[in-house]
Amino acid sequence: MNPIESIQQSIRDKITDAVNQAVKANLLTVDTIPDFVVEVPREKEHGDFAVNIAMLLARQARMAPRKIAEILVGVMEQNPDPQLEKIEVAGAGFINFFLSKAWLYEVPRLIYNLGDAYGCNPGPKGKVQVEFVSANPTGNLHMGNARGGAIGDCLANILERAGYQVEREYYVNDAGNQIEIFADSLEARYLQLTGHDVSFPDNGYAGQDVIDTVKHIIAHYGKDLVDMTPEKRRSILVEYALQEKVDYIKNTLANFGIQYDVWFHERTLHETGEVDQVLAELEQKGFIYESEGALWFKSTLFGDEKDEVVKRANGVPTYFAADIAYHRNKFQRGFDWVINVWGADHHGHVARMKGAMQALGIDPDRLDIVLMQLVRLYRKGNLVRMSKRTGTTVTLDELIEEVGKDAARFFFVMRSPDSHLDFDLELAKQQSQENPVYYVQYAHARICSIFRQAKAAGVQMSAADQIDTSLLKEEEELALLRKLADFPEEIKIAARTLAPHRIARYALDLAGLFHSFYNHHRVLNENQQLQDARLLLMEVTRITIKNALQILGVSAPEQM
Repeated sequence: MNPIESIQQSIRDKITDAVNQAVKANLLTVDTIPDFVVEVPREKEHGDFAVNIAMLLARQARMAPRKIAEILVGVMEQNPDPQLEKIEVAGAGFINFFLSKAWLYEVPRLIYNLGDAYGCNPGPKGKVQVEFVSANPTGNLHMGNARGGAIGDCLANILERAGYQVEREYYVNDAGNQIEIFADSLEARYLQLTGHDVSFPDNGYAGQDVIDTVKHIIAHYGKDLVDMTPEKRRSILVEYALQEKVDYIKNTLANFGIQYDVWFHERTLHETGEVDQVLAELEQKGFIYESEGALWFKSTLFGDEKDEVVKRANGVPTYFAADIAYHRNKFQRGFDWVINVWGADHHGHVARMKGAMQALGIDPDRLDIVLMQLVRLYRKGNLVRMSKRTGTTVTLDELIEEVGKDAARFFFVMRSPDSHLDFDLELAKQQSQENPVYYVQYAHARICSIFRQAKAAGVQMSAADQIDTSLLKEEEELALLRKLADFPEEIKIAARTLAPHRIARYALDLAGLFHSFYNHHRVLNENQQLQDARLLLMEVTRITIKNALQILGVSAPEQM
C-alpha cells in the first residue's frame, strides 16, 4: 500500500466531485475535466499537496484561474473532511491542501504489518528486461562496468518493488571484430610463452590478464597447440579464454551482489541467422541501401546525424547489425519494456537503435537507455588512475577488496547516472558519519541497539494495534512519520524515471531524521504509553531503512 498515492487519489476524487458540483450549480461551465496534477509542493508553507486544476480549466470556464480555485474550495468546504486541516487558494490559482496529522498516525501500523513488503506496489505491471554491464569478455571489469552494475541491479530491484516482472540480462559480446583481435592477442602470447619469436599485434589486448589466461591454457594444454593449424589453435584459445573470462565476470559480479537471470551470447544471433534475417527485413521495408559495396541503415530518418553501416563491403555484418537483431530478439521474447544501461560514450547509438526498432514496427518508447557518466577515483585528494598491483586500470575486484561491496554500491548510485561521479576511496572506508553508507547503516544499527537495551531492561513493546501513535507529537517524530510515508511513492517515482539515486537520497534523508530524533528524545522512558509509541516508531524506521538498503544491494548490520 502507498499512503501518499491513497491521499492523492482521495484529493483527486474531491476535486473531480467539486468540479461536477460546481457545474451542476451553474458556478462553472466545463465540458470535460482535464488531467491535473496532485503534487507535493517544494515549500512547506504551501501545504502537503497542491493541485493545478484551476489553471487547466480557465479556457473552458472563461474565468480567471484564481476565481475558479475559490469556487472549488468553497464547494469542498461544504463537505468537511477530518483528514483535512484546511484548503486554501494560492498564487495564480493553485489549490493547496493541508492535512491533519491523523493520517500520519496510521503509517506505523501499516509499515509494521507489511514488514519486508513495505514499499512494494501492487503488480503485475508488465515484463521488463534490464540489460547492464555487458562488458566485452576480453579484459577485467573496470570502474565504468562497476557503476553500470550497481545502477542496473538497483534499477531491477526498484522495478521489482514497483510491481514489474523483471529479468536481468548480460549480453556476452563473443563475436565480431573484438573477438578476432582477442584471438590474435591470445595466439601471439601463446606462441611467445612457448618459446617462439612472434610479434604482438599493434591493436592487441596487452594486459597482464591476457598473459595470465595464456599461462592457464599452457598449464592445461602444454605445447600441444603449437603444431595445430592456426584456425584450430585460435578456436581452442578463444573458447578457453572466453569461458575463463565469463566465469571471472560472473564471480566478480556475484561478489558485487549481482546475479543475472540470463547470459545471452552474441554468437547465437549469427548461428541462428537472426542477423541476416533482420537485415533482410529492414531492406524489404526500404530502410537499407547499398553504397560503396556496403549496406547502410537509413538512421538519419530517425534523428541520427548520419546513416550507419550494417554490413561491410567484405560481407561481414557490423556490431550495430548484431545489436539490432539482439534488440528485436528481446521484444520477441515478450518483454513489454526493455532498459539498457550504457556508458555516456554510447549516446550516439541511442537514436539509431530506437530508429531501428521503429523501422521494425516496434514502438521505440518501449526501449529506454540509461546513460551513465564516468567515474573518477580519488585517494587523499589525488586522482587514482592505475592499480598498485598491476600498473593498469583499477579493477572492480580491487575496489571491493579495498572499500567493500556495500560502500562501492552505495557510492555508485548516490548520484544521478547522468552526472560524473568522484569516488573518494578514503571516505568510503571511514567509519564516521561523513561516510554516507556508514551514516545510513549506523542508523539501522543504532535502532537495533535500542531494542537490545530494551530487552536487557525487561522492556517489551505492546502489540502494534494497541499502541496509541497519536502520542507522537514532537517535531522530530512527525518529520520521521512523514518521511516513512513517502517510501512507496519514492519507489514508484524512481521506477518511472529510472532514477536509482532517489532511493540512496531517501535512505540518507531518513537516516538523518532518525539521528535528529535520537539526539533530541529518549525512547526508553517512564511513560509506558509514549515508550510504546516510540518503540513502534523505531521499529518501522528500522524496517524502512533495511528495505531501502536492500534495494541498493547494501547490508543492514545490527551492530557496527
